[in-house]
Amino acid sequence: MPTHAKPAPGRLRIVGGTLRGSRLEVPDAPGLRPTPDRVRETLFNWLAPTIAGAHCLDLFAGTGALGIEALSRGAAQVDFVETDAQLATLLRGNLERLKQTAPVHRSNALQFLSGADSRYDIVFLDPPFTAGVWTAVADTLEAHNRLQPGALIYVESPAGEIPAMPANWILHREGVAGAVRYSLYRRAEPSVKL
Repeated sequence: MPTHAKPAPGRLRIVGGTLRGSRLEVPDAPGLRPTPDRVRETLFNWLAPTIAGAHCLDLFAGTGALGIEALSRGAAQVDFVETDAQLATLLRGNLERLKQTAPVHRSNALQFLSGADSRYDIVFLDPPFTAGVWTAVADTLEAHNRLQPGALIYVESPAGEIPAMPANWILHREGVAGAVRYSLYRRAEPSVKL
């Protein structure tokens, strides 16, 4: 009886768009937990009305799967931020192999946000779960004006944990897959204090 082969360990695939089926290497690195294919497919179904032409930020990029998926589906630009030298080098290699032009910033996410001057339509916020930096990064995105009005922010966290987000981030969609909670927030303009 024939069986369907599973992807080789240490690899994942792009699930949609022009790069559909392309494989990405997944090294054994501390804290690296690539977003599963099924979750990425759900997320990009949610983003389908807004991804074309979007300016995206893939913080804690790791393999770059989220940002590369965005490029595959028509995003105009993705900035990748990764602090680990090995992962940043691997990501640059994957982008070159896939003939995608996008900057890979080897930087701490908070430092990058403090020094950047771009504003983004879509942000992927998927840090190592042990880092516990969701709220700090979300607050920094707001404090340094890195989000466009109506921006969408994807947040991945442990299933039993809902990180505190800025009051003007409205939960748009969410789901749970195994030990992972995945959520999409829409940014409303902060209230003006008189």
